[in-house]
Amino acid sequence: QVQLVESGGGLVQPGGSLRLSCAVSGFTLEYYAIGWFRQAPGKEREFLAAIDRNDIREYSSDSVSGRFTISRDNAKNTVYLQMNSLKPEDTAVYYCAALNVGTWSRGDDYDYWGQGTQVTVSS
Repeated sequence: QVQLVESGGGLVQPGGSLRLSCAVSGFTLEYYAIGWFRQAPGKEREFLAAIDRNDIREYSSDSVSGRFTISRDNAKNTVYLQMNSLKPEDTAVYYCAALNVGTWSRGDDYDYWGQGTQVTVSS
């Protein structure tokens, strides 16, 4: 059974940091790129970052550039999203997803999704 399970979300003050984890099971991680997305209430799903088996990475636009870092540990079947200098506008549900073939920034191309973890940035 394919599973992606996100963890590490929570409430953090502006300027703080969180590290999200995406633990995968039921498929071979090295054959998939893993992407992180988020969705805030009333907004469209937004691509944040993705990484492949060779540690090739892609990040979204300026909204997270330089603040978010994606990494993966194939031995642990886990992908991470380190988020620094968090802002209130980063508040959203964060999702990880697995992609076999397709465009990394296109959520519709992804094969499997996790259930999401809530991140709230507030003082």
